[in-house]
Amino acid sequence: MTHPIRTPFLNIPADGEAVEVAPGVLWLRIPLPMALDHVNIYALRDEDGWTVVDTGVNSRRTIALWEKILDGPLGGAPVTRLVVTHHHPDHVGLAGWFQGRGAELHMTRTAWLFSRMLTLDEQAQATDEQVQFWIDAGMDAEVLAARRAERPFNFADIVYPMPLGFTRLHEDSTIKMGGRTWDIRFGHGHAPDHATFWSREGDLVIGGDQLLATISPNIGVYATEPGADPLGDWMNACEALQPHALETHLVLPGHKLPFTGLPSRMRQLIDNHHRALARLRDHIAKGPCSAAECFPPLFKRKIDGGTYGLALVEAVAHLNHMHQLGQVTRARRADGAWAYSLT
Repeated sequence: MTHPIRTPFLNIPADGEAVEVAPGVLWLRIPLPMALDHVNIYALRDEDGWTVVDTGVNSRRTIALWEKILDGPLGGAPVTRLVVTHHHPDHVGLAGWFQGRGAELHMTRTAWLFSRMLTLDEQAQATDEQVQFWIDAGMDAEVLAARRAERPFNFADIVYPMPLGFTRLHEDSTIKMGGRTWDIRFGHGHAPDHATFWSREGDLVIGGDQLLATISPNIGVYATEPGADPLGDWMNACEALQPHALETHLVLPGHKLPFTGLPSRMRQLIDNHHRALARLRDHIAKGPCSAAECFPPLFKRKIDGGTYGLALVEAVAHLNHMHQLGQVTRARRADGAWAYSLT
C-alpha cells in the first residue's frame, strides 16, 4: 500500500539563503524569468568544497545571487564540482560560468552535446525547418506570422558560453557527493539521458525534472527530431524507475517542493498521460484535427501566448506516440498541417 504525497518542508528558501534537507545537503532556489518562476538547486558538502546540482539561467540577476550564495550559505568554500541533471537552460545556464571559476562539470554525454550544440546555434530568424515544423503542427496563422517575423529564442540568450571539456555521467554507475554514494539512473522523455541520483542510504533522491510532485514536466517534440516519440520514452523511463522508488525516499526535485510518497507519484506520472491519450482519442474520433486543435482535451485549460509553444510541442508528442503505435493516421491538409484520424 502506497502513501500519499507529502512535503516535510513548508517554508521555501529565500533568495540567497538555504534550507538543510539532510546533513550536508542544502536546498536553494534560483528565480526564473518565466511562468515557472524558479529552479531548485542543491549543494552537497564535500571534504574539499561543494558539489552543486544545476544552476539557473545565465543573467546578471542570477550571477549576483550566486555571488551572494557563495559568500553566504556556502561559507566561501569553493564549488569544486557542478553536476547538471539535463540540458535545459534553467539547469545548465551557468555551467560555463562555474567552469570558469574552476568547477569540474559532470553531465551525461547527450546532455552536454545538446547544450554545447545549442549554445553555438544562434539564429537571427526562424529556420525553414522550424517554420515547416510549425506548419505541420497547425500553428495558429497569427502566431505563425508573428514568429516568422521576430527573432526566435536562442539557447545562447540565457546560457553562458560553454568551454570544451566535461566529465561524463554513466547510467547504472555511481557518484560520491556529500559523503554519500549515489546510483545514477537515467530518465527520458522530458530530456534525453536525464540524470537522477539515488542515495544508497535509501533516504534521498535527486530527481531533477524527471520526478516532480505537483506538476508534470513538458514532454515535447521539436524541429530537431520531428518524428520523435518522447512520450513513449517518458512512460518507459517511469516504468523502469518505479521499482527503485521507496516510501522512505525524500525526493529533491528540480521545481516545487521536496516530497515523500515517490511510489504513488511514479504511478501518477504514468497514468496522467494514459488519461490524456484516452481524452485525445475521444477528441480525434469527432473528426480529423491538427496538433494545435488538440489543446482542449490535453490541457483542459486556456492556452495563452506564454504557454502556446510548450502546448504545441506536447500535443505533437502525444500524436506522434499514437501514430507510431498505429492508432492514428495522418494526411496533409490544404493549409499544410498534418490532420490526424483514428485508424
